[in-house]
This record gives sequence, structure tokens and C-alpha cells, in this order.
Amino acid sequence: MSGICADRVVVVTGAGRGLGRAHALAFAAEGARVVVNDLGVALDGAPDAGRPAGAVVAEIRAAGGDAVAHGADIATGEGAAGLIRTAVETYGRLDTLVSNAGFLRDRMLVNLGEDDWDAVIRVHLKGHFLPLRHAAAHWRAETKAGRTPVARVVHTGSGAGLLGSVGQGNYSAAKAGIVGLTLVAAAELARYGVQVNAVAPAARTRMTERAFAATMAAPAAGFDAMAPENVSPLVVWLGSAGSAGVTGRVFETEGGRITVMEGWRPGPTADKGARWTPAEAGEAARKLLAEAEPPGRVYGA
Repeated sequence: MSGICADRVVVVTGAGRGLGRAHALAFAAEGARVVVNDLGVALDGAPDAGRPAGAVVAEIRAAGGDAVAHGADIATGEGAAGLIRTAVETYGRLDTLVSNAGFLRDRMLVNLGEDDWDAVIRVHLKGHFLPLRHAAAHWRAETKAGRTPVARVVHTGSGAGLLGSVGQGNYSAAKAGIVGLTLVAAAELARYGVQVNAVAPAARTRMTERAFAATMAAPAAGFDAMAPENVSPLVVWLGSAGSAGVTGRVFETEGGRITVMEGWRPGPTADKGARWTPAEAGEAARKLLAEAEPPGRVYGA
């Protein structure tokens, strides 16, 4: 198949449903050979008897594409290593890693249990780190062997990680961590021919249908602004060789809108040149806040 990802080998985690499925299908439509990863769990991460990765592989093959399923847990070292190994052993290479796997356990902070915290941090943050680590090791080895790759990584963040989201302290913290990981990886891996970016998508999926039920209903006809397929074109482009020179960036995408998100940077500053008293520091802080841009509103506040 021809397209902007022709002959590229792309790994997509959490690709059995929702955004991941849309990404896998879109990459395949642009000529990529796709490793479709999905552990097959319920919305809260509980075991699920379904095998959604195989169903997506069947869709891709039925459309004339090439794909293989991977059903291991990528938040374990063995599962993440096996994911990258599957790409290399099946197709002889790895070009793009799209990390998307995740689930929710929403609670207000006073009701958020330690297990709910650990589970969400694990699947989102550790589930981004481990595949990245093993993919990076592969690309470093390729570079040392004289085969510098044209490699791409696309992480999945969230507006919750940029602005916060009431009732999602664990999810917001994990997604904020993914942004930090993205920035570090972009800086560290550039020498190996790797570009690393993140998207913060808004779309109708299993994870969002309850939180945004009032605003994410599918339209009866016309453009469905909340369809997950709207997010995939940007992800596919970021995962292609055509995105050369774009790294360390975070994009928000929803419907037909794409926004480059601009993160923390110095704002108004005061320097006394000596130690402040607490009262002086408070007075200076209030003056600086009066000059500063107000923060974005936390989702759900």
C-alpha cells in the first residue's frame, strides 16, 4: 500500500479500541505495517475475555494491509521488550512507536485509594516509559551499527495533564508525567535519529463517554467532531518521515482543530538581590500575579 508511511513499521499500544484502533487503521491506510498491541481489559483495567487486537488486525488485513497482534502487558519489562521484539522479528525493523494504552479509575482525592492511584500511574506512565526504553535501546543499537533510523515516537497525553481535571487526580498526574517524559526523551534521543512528540486528544471513546457524555454525543448527520478518527491524521503525520524537525512538542487535537500547546515558561519576575522576608515575598508575589496571565480553568471546576 502507498501513503506517507509506506514501508514503515509502526507499533501502537492500546490499539484494540477507541483512539488506538483508529490510529492503527489510519497508519495501515497510509502503507505502514502495524503491530497492534492490546491486553484486552475493561475500562477500569479489570480482566476482559475479549481479544480486540486480533479483531483490528483482521480489519487491517481485510483492507489489504499488513498487521500482527501483540497481547502482552506493556507496563511490564517483559511485555514491553516483547512488543519491540515482535516488530523487529516480524518485519525486520521498527520506525514508529505510538503509546496509547490506558484506563481510568476516577475518584475525588479524598476517596482515591492507593490501588487506584498505582494502577492508573502504572498503565499510563510506566506503560509509556517501558516501550520507549526498549525502542530507544533498539534505535541506539541501530545507530551504533551505522544505520541511523528515521524514528518517531508519539505519546498520548491529555488536557487533564495540562490543566488538571476534577475527580481525576491519578490520571492527571500520569498524563502530566507523560509530557515531562516526552520532553526529556526528545532531548536525549535526538542523537539516535528519534523524534518524540505528544498529543492531547479529545474524542469519544470508552474512557471519555461517561466524563463528557453531555458534550460528546454523536451527531445525527454531518461531521462528527468527537470521532476518534479525527485525531489520527496528526498522529500518523507525526509518526511519518514527513514530520522531520518536529520534536519535543505537545499538540492538542479535537475534531478539526489542532493547537500547539505552549508549556511552562518564565513569566513576570522580581529579583531583590537579597533574601526576602515572608511579608516582602508575599507582596512581591501578589504584584507578579497581577501582571501574569491567569491559569487555564481545571476541567470540571
